[in-house]
Amino acid sequence: MITFDECAEMLDEIADSMPYELYRDLNGGISLLPQSKVHPQAVNNDLFILGEYIRNSLGNAIVFYYGSISRVYGRLSREEYYNMLVGILHHEVRHHNEYLAGCDDLGIYDKERITEYLKSKGVN
Repeated sequence: MITFDECAEMLDEIADSMPYELYRDLNGGISLLPQSKVHPQAVNNDLFILGEYIRNSLGNAIVFYYGSISRVYGRLSREEYYNMLVGILHHEVRHHNEYLAGCDDLGIYDKERITEYLKSKGVN
């Protein structure tokens, strides 16, 4: 199992490998919190938020939830876990850059995925 500190080191490495320009106006930075976060539309507490792009009065930030990531990907190899973190960071950075560009294509995609999840659970 990847520890919290190992996950943080991986995230730092991944974030540092990406072009700095992608983080323009991300004044709240990128953080890793220890807890899990269940999606508000989860049917049986089985849908976890791994990371999220947050915009509020304090600014723009990306937050990762170590507990959620470990719950979903904790059995993966170190390399597979790392690759999942890459995907999560790319996803959240895309949300940030789409916001700056005035569009929300990824937000629409995310909503479609939630709709598919709810249908698979028999919820209309």
